[in-house]
Amino acid sequence: MSQTVQVAIAGVGLVGRRHADAINQLKNVNLSGVVDPSEAGRAFAEERDVPCFETLEDLFAAQSPDGVVLATPTLLHVEQGLECVRRGCPVLVEKPLATSASEAQTLVEEAEQAGVPVLVGHHRRHNPLIRKAHDIVSSGGIGEVRAVHVNCWFYKPDHYFDEAPWRKKTGAGPISVNLAHDVDLIRHLCGEVESVQAQSAPSKRGFENEDVAAAVLRFRGGAIGTITVSDSIVSPWSWELTSNEYPIYPPTPESCYLLGGSHGSLSVPDLRLWTHQNGARDWWSPIAATTVVRGGSDPLVNQMRHFAEVITHTASPLVSGREGLRTLKVLEAIQEACKSRETVKVLSRQTVETKEEVTVTG
Repeated sequence: MSQTVQVAIAGVGLVGRRHADAINQLKNVNLSGVVDPSEAGRAFAEERDVPCFETLEDLFAAQSPDGVVLATPTLLHVEQGLECVRRGCPVLVEKPLATSASEAQTLVEEAEQAGVPVLVGHHRRHNPLIRKAHDIVSSGGIGEVRAVHVNCWFYKPDHYFDEAPWRKKTGAGPISVNLAHDVDLIRHLCGEVESVQAQSAPSKRGFENEDVAAAVLRFRGGAIGTITVSDSIVSPWSWELTSNEYPIYPPTPESCYLLGGSHGSLSVPDLRLWTHQNGARDWWSPIAATTVVRGGSDPLVNQMRHFAEVITHTASPLVSGREGLRTLKVLEAIQEACKSRETVKVLSRQTVETKEEVTVTG
């Protein structure tokens, strides 16, 4: 990639600033401007010596960026994403893609019809350890995947909720706020989810949302998955604490994903591959682990580099809008199953996406 790609960022809160830092580390990507009406946004733009605009419309009136990163509140994603698409501007949308699958589908379908790339910020797929895990599983390194378990347990302090009271409201529990990345990764590693059963428990702190939930997922390939999430459990078993991906979280030597196959098992993110010695497969034979070597790099920087490659037509989206939509449908199915206590079928047709729907069966 020889040309310099001009990228603007809408929303420079915590995540938007991390995207700006990622741009700063790439010599062929330049921050062209910031869209943020707040005083903090203007101060950030002045600090980075770039223009600041109150709206996307103002941005596009003043310049023609090669791409836009939407790090704005989820409620704005579809409206702002459509504005970018209608101007022919590729867009990287922070997760989740939208507040609902139906709204996300509007954005995805219009973008596909217009031929404008929409990427979703499930940046963990750009982590070298996930790339390696995907290589191991897809190449048959553990045989046929039969089961997967995902643990997403951590304790958010009271002030986290007091600083932003919307986090206490219905719909802002750990299923919608925290599971998006985890569901995306297990789809990436294990394939599409066909149906979901789930239960949740109300917040012990008296908030409107849940603070613990568990789901059983049936995958199209025949595997069964279990996933549990809580923002009120003191634990070392979450991606944030095990992956060493983001320095603000103190690392632990644990893993949070377990993938079980017919010929071996893999724990992630430590990438310990367990197999029986001498090719035997029985519980009386010794079993040993090999830690798989992989490279290390910042997934947010990798994602921004990838976005630039998509813009310059040298790569296809790793996490397209369609992929983000599929993950969102699984999240909605988990939430619906928690409410109904019934099996929710996620009917996904890879070739005929217009038939996708979520149904509840007794």
